[in-house]
Amino acid sequence: MSTLPFAAPGARAEVEEGAAFMPRFDRDGLVACIAVDAGDGRVLMLAHMNAESLARTLETGEAWYWSRSRGELWHKGATSGQIQRVIEMRVDCDQDAVLIRVSVGGDGGCCHTGRRDCFYRSVSLDPASGRAVLRVAAERQPDPRAAGA
Repeated sequence: MSTLPFAAPGARAEVEEGAAFMPRFDRDGLVACIAVDAGDGRVLMLAHMNAESLARTLETGEAWYWSRSRGELWHKGATSGQIQRVIEMRVDCDQDAVLIRVSVGGDGGCCHTGRRDCFYRSVSLDPASGRAVLRVAAERQPDPRAAGA
């Protein structure tokens, strides 16, 4: 990618009120990205984008992320079929977080655990122990390959 389709961060007023997209990447060169289902508004996942994945997302209209665990670009759905087509992209007030409204291809899932979204557990305080505990709030979707499909 020779040139990036966005500007370098500018003055505060320009970042907060201006018309130029100036993503503010963290010290690792990443910006947080929340993916939301464009149809029902459900939060699907949180991932990170670097400058190249953000530029590819803008250019292709499909979600690209930076995989911190693999240290490489990640075209969401390239292997699973769960391509995220970007319907709308928004940025927060100080341009250090991105929100994308997406239409998900394939089985409509998003999480590598087989669930529709990555936020499938609720967190609560166990009164008996005083410790935080997790409870599964969404079961895995049936794997269509297991049914012989």
